Amino acid sequence: MRLQWSLILGLIFALLTAVFAVINVDPVQVNFYFDVVSIPLILVILGCALIGGVIVGSYGIFRQYKLQKQIKGLTAELNKLRDAGNSLDAVPVNQDSFNANSTSQL
Repeated sequence: MRLQWSLILGLIFALLTAVFAVINVDPVQVNFYFDVVSIPLILVILGCALIGGVIVGSYGIFRQYKLQKQIKGLTAELNKLRDAGNSLDAVPVNQDSFNANSTSQL
C-alpha cells in the first residue's frame, strides 16, 4: 500500500512540475560560468527536475547497496555464532563438578 501512495504522490508531483514548466516558456539566460546561453525556462525546470531525480535515485541505490552489504555481514556473523553454539551443545557437561563448584561458591 505504501508503494502505491508513493507512486501516486510521485505522479502528482510530476504533473505539477509539467504544468509549471509549460506555463513558463519564456527564454531565460543561463550562465554556465564559461558561456551564457538563452534557453526556454521549460527546459531549465525539466532539466533541474531530472538532475534532482538522478541524484536522489543514486543516493537510494547507494544506500540500498550499503544496507545489503551490512545484512550479508550480519547474516554471516549470525551463522558463525550459531555454529559455535551448536558445537558447544555437543560438549558433555560433568554434573558432579558443576554441583561441587556451585555449592562451594555459596
